[in-house]
Amino acid sequence: MPLSDRIHRAAATVLAALALLAAAGCDPQRLSELQPGVSTEADVRDRFGAPEMIWEEPGGARTFEYNRQPAGQVNYMITLGPDGKLAGVRQVLTPENFARIQPGMPMSEVRRMLGKPAKTMHFALKGETEVDWRFALPATSPKLFTVVHGPDQRVLRTYTGDDMDAHENKGGGR
Repeated sequence: MPLSDRIHRAAATVLAALALLAAAGCDPQRLSELQPGVSTEADVRDRFGAPEMIWEEPGGARTFEYNRQPAGQVNYMITLGPDGKLAGVRQVLTPENFARIQPGMPMSEVRRMLGKPAKTMHFALKGETEVDWRFALPATSPKLFTVVHGPDQRVLRTYTGDDMDAHENKGGGR
C-alpha cells in the first residue's frame, strides 16, 4: 500500500476515534434533554443517532443500546415504551450489574446486560476468551470488568482490575 494511502487511513482512524470521544463527552447534555413519558424515539435518535442494537422487550417496549466502548467508560440502554415514549435510561456498566454475571451464564445474556464490549481476546491454548468492558469507579478511576468464557460461550469467571490502557495509568512522570 502506498505511503499516502496509509497516512490517509491513519488520519481517518484518528478522526473517527476523536469523534467517538466527542460524542461521549456530550452525553450528559443529551440525556438532560430527554424527558420520561414525553420524549419520543425521534428525540432519542436526534440526540444519539442510530443505536448499536435494538432489543425487543416484553409487552412491546424496545431498548436502544448506545455503546461508548472501546474509548468510553459507559454504555447506555434507553428504553421506549410500547407507546413510543421514553420509559427509562440506564448506564449499565455498574458494579451492581457486574455482580449479576455468574458462572454458567450464556454470553448472549451478558452481552444483552452490558452492551457491546471494548475488547475481546481469545486464548487458544487455554480454550478461553476474555471479554472486557471499560468503566470508571468512582468516576475518575478507570477500570476493566472482564468476563472469561469457554468454547461453549458460557461464563467461567469474572474479575475487575485497573484499566492499564487508560491515559491515567500510562505513566509519563519525570
